[in-house]
Amino acid sequence: QLLLVESGGDLVQPGGSLRLSCAIARFTLNNNAITWFRQAPGKAHEGVSCIGSSGASPNYADSVNGRFTISRDNARNTVYLQMNSLKPEDTAVYYCRAKEFPWCGRNWPDPATHIGSWGQGTQVTVSS
Repeated sequence: QLLLVESGGDLVQPGGSLRLSCAIARFTLNNNAITWFRQAPGKAHEGVSCIGSSGASPNYADSVNGRFTISRDNARNTVYLQMNSLKPEDTAVYYCRAKEFPWCGRNWPDPATHIGSWGQGTQVTVSS
């Protein structure tokens, strides 16, 4: 069974930084694109960023473009999300999901285009 484990969430002040990790267990997903999602209280899941299997040409939501950076270390089977200049509106539970193919595609923000199910996520709270 596919298992992705998110970690790295914390309470941070506005303007601060965090790095989230998505560890891929039980399978090797070096040939799969990986997407970070987030869900704020009372809202639907939002696609934040997607990275293809090669790590080239990542995709970002407009709300995080220029502040967040996605990367992957296939040797460690881990995908990262570096979050800088954090804002209170970034507060959410962050999840990672795998796509069936090596590329993100235009539909990368749609959770229905991903395989597996939601993990436990990691809580990010941006507050002074």
